[in-house]
Amino acid sequence: MDDDEFHFMDFKEIIKNLIVKDTSPGMPEAIERLFRDIANINRESMADVQDAQVEEMAVNLWNWAVTRRVGLLISREQKAKLRHVACKLLCMCEDPAAAEEVIHRRVLMTMKTGKGWVDVGNAVMADEFFQAAMTGLEQLYAKMMESCSETQVTVQKLAVERNIFKVYSYQAESAIAQDDFQRASTCAMRCKDMLARLPKMAEYLLILCYNFGVETHMLNKYEESCYWLSQSYDIGKTNKNSVEPEMLAKVLRLLATVYLQWDHREYFDKALSAVNLANKEHLNPAGLFLKIKILLKGETSNEELLEAVMEILHLDMSLDFCLSITKLLMDNEREFVGFHFLKIISDHFKSPENNGKALVVHIDILLQRKEELLAQEKIEEVITGQQTGRPLAAELVGYLHNILWKKASKSFEVYDYTDALRWYYYSLRVYESGQMDMEFSKLKRNMASCYLHLKQLDKAKEAVAEAERLDAGNVFTQFYLFKIAVLEGNSDKALQTITTLESLLTTETPEENDPLADTTSPAKLFGLSAQFALENGQQVAGEKALEYLAQYSEDSEQVITALKCLFRLLVPRVSEMPESENKKKEMARLLVCLNTALLKFSQFLVGKDSPPASWINEAHWFRKIAWNLAVQCHKDPVTMREFFILSYKLSQFCPSDQVILIAQKTCLLMAVSVDLEQGRKAVTASEQIKFLNRALELIHKCRDIWNVLKETGDFSNDPCETLLLLYEFEIKAKKNDPSLDSFLESVWDLPLLESKTLETIATLAMEMPAYYPSIALKALKRALSIHRRKESFDVLKYSHCLHNLINLLVPGGVPSAELCPLEEVWGYFEDALNFICHTEGYPEVEILWLMMMSWNIGIYMYGRRKYVSTEKWCGLSVRFLDHLGSLKRVYETQVRRERARGGWRDSGQTGSVRALGVGHVDLVRLLVFAAARISQLAYLGGKCQHSATKDEGTPSQTWLVLFEAVFGGLG
Repeated sequence: MDDDEFHFMDFKEIIKNLIVKDTSPGMPEAIERLFRDIANINRESMADVQDAQVEEMAVNLWNWAVTRRVGLLISREQKAKLRHVACKLLCMCEDPAAAEEVIHRRVLMTMKTGKGWVDVGNAVMADEFFQAAMTGLEQLYAKMMESCSETQVTVQKLAVERNIFKVYSYQAESAIAQDDFQRASTCAMRCKDMLARLPKMAEYLLILCYNFGVETHMLNKYEESCYWLSQSYDIGKTNKNSVEPEMLAKVLRLLATVYLQWDHREYFDKALSAVNLANKEHLNPAGLFLKIKILLKGETSNEELLEAVMEILHLDMSLDFCLSITKLLMDNEREFVGFHFLKIISDHFKSPENNGKALVVHIDILLQRKEELLAQEKIEEVITGQQTGRPLAAELVGYLHNILWKKASKSFEVYDYTDALRWYYYSLRVYESGQMDMEFSKLKRNMASCYLHLKQLDKAKEAVAEAERLDAGNVFTQFYLFKIAVLEGNSDKALQTITTLESLLTTETPEENDPLADTTSPAKLFGLSAQFALENGQQVAGEKALEYLAQYSEDSEQVITALKCLFRLLVPRVSEMPESENKKKEMARLLVCLNTALLKFSQFLVGKDSPPASWINEAHWFRKIAWNLAVQCHKDPVTMREFFILSYKLSQFCPSDQVILIAQKTCLLMAVSVDLEQGRKAVTASEQIKFLNRALELIHKCRDIWNVLKETGDFSNDPCETLLLLYEFEIKAKKNDPSLDSFLESVWDLPLLESKTLETIATLAMEMPAYYPSIALKALKRALSIHRRKESFDVLKYSHCLHNLINLLVPGGVPSAELCPLEEVWGYFEDALNFICHTEGYPEVEILWLMMMSWNIGIYMYGRRKYVSTEKWCGLSVRFLDHLGSLKRVYETQVRRERARGGWRDSGQTGSVRALGVGHVDLVRLLVFAAARISQLAYLGGKCQHSATKDEGTPSQTWLVLFEAVFGGLG
């Protein structure tokens, strides 16, 4: 099987599956595949397939596509594509000897396929099928003439001609869609010529031409539109028996309208003639209205116009229609005819309802024409009628209020508040003479607004009080209450009303004809509130309004401006407040405002390659504010951190010069230090991990900034590198991070690592929950080495470092063999003694501590029965004693006094070696006494014959005598 055969079999399978599984999700893709592939299939590619099989496949696909159920599942375009495929398949089986039934079926399918393409806007695709349909009809006609009798030919000929008529009409539609007026008119004229034999198709062709006229009119193709509408009317006039008069009138009215819009001067007579014909065919209000409209476009005299409008009264038109004619006359500056016709209307329609409507319309027209005195007379007439039992209908009362409020609103807009009150007062009188409704509270609010502008506070309060009684939940009621509270200097009331206003603004809809109708958005109303409060010295209320403005405005620039104003008001006041809960609340409020500013910067600037300079300046301003607030929060580290983070984030919208990079680096370092402190104080492990992880994230950002910053200048004195190192080490140590060792490898290799940094690492390595004595030991050894190498030797720093190192190696006087051999520990003591001997200024307290530590090690060795080591360490302790200086003299004096009193006895601790540990109250005195005794017996000790083995298992008699002399003195 070659590729073509395989392709067709695949095509066939798609059709089969489509028909069987008509609700499959893959149906759209299958339709597209069929439509795409049909272009590649011809009769030769399926030579092995019988015509009958192809026809069956085509008919089955067609029938499936046009079923109602499938029509609900696919679009019109998809249906057109399915018809296209089916029709193409059927046309592949053309046979000159085919039966009339087969040819007829093919003609109908090609016609409907073409019409389907026209309906979905693909006229070019349709033309091919219309041509095929016409060819099939010619073939059918020839076949019919050969085989049918004369009677049968007449009947079938009409059927063929009807289809030819449809094909021509479809081709006309296709031509219109392709903007081919010449072809469309040719096809339409062929249809028109066939009407003599097909009179029942007249209405169809009339509507077709009318639709063509509408389409071309919408495209401002007036000449073509007039042609089609004229043809439509001509078809209807010629075939009046099959066309309704209403349709003819509709065609003529549109024709008159097209003439009028095309050129009312040149085609005035044609337009008037067309509308007159329309009204003659079928009288309709639309036709009468159009006639007056046409007359107004021409140079028609007032007498002619009046005569034309008077005809309307004789035709029993409704009051509403007559009033619309009056408005049309007024709009076209024909006031004389308009007012005269209005007077006639008022006399003509006698019923109270019609008379009232005419009166209200008259008032509206008078006010529009600025005839205010006459309008006021008519208003007084309405009010008198209301009071004397001739009330207006409810909808007319509402109409009148609307007219009066619009007039008042226009006066309000030009700051003529007195005139606005005049029209509102008329509305009030109408209310007082009739029935009240919820609109009355709106009227009171509008009047209050005018009184406020006129500085008539008492009247404004009275009006607003009435509005509050009727509608307290209205935003404008609260707004006017707010303004009155501000003017009265009532801060609490002003703050209360602005808060109530905020809760209402998100739910209430704007009011029509309100003086502030264009300010009903929350942002605009809060802007007005803030401005009014600040102008009248109510700062607290103004601040709250600004805060709400920033919260609800969708205008980023407006939000930034509001926040700047708010910060200028708040920051100086908050800065002067003493530390208190109120200050914390205000700081939290400022945090919220800064976050709002940050959000607006993000929305406006993110994604912009070159932000406006004004916005960059604003970002600088806000980052500095955040920085200054952070500095003020030094007693509240958590809040301080938030301000520093905000300052950092805001600085990201500024150009990254050296100043900004330094600021960013500092902000992040401060935030990290706070996070670490919170981590140290955390109660639970999970809480600590949260703070440590947050700090680590900031450290990475800070290091990136630091790397860039170092390229911009000399920062050799900046401690940033050291701080980042220590912060990251602390985090990794406390988290027991597996990468700690690899991190330290890079630390140890740093060339300029200071001793202070190493000592800090040692401290952090032993700070709970971290416990890394080996790291601490390594750091302290390196630190000690650095101290020794320094040209200017610092005795105090060296002694402190040595103290920490020995304390690590001999915790509590007990040597740690795991960390360091005892011989190495001895070396540190020897080094210390050497420095003491050759360096001045070694702290006596540290010498005393070294003396006690070496003594304690000796005591520890004594407890382990290592007597030679005991003698060694205790002797070392005595050597430190010689360097005590003033402390030595003090202790020697105390010893002599104790011996004179026999005060060495301590019944509670007789012979207790453990009692000689560091920290015991008698340690110093005992050590001085013991050192003296050892010194006295040094000669004897030197001559003693030690019989101890390498493990110092057995002490000599002399050494025992020595210790008994020292320790036995306690007994």
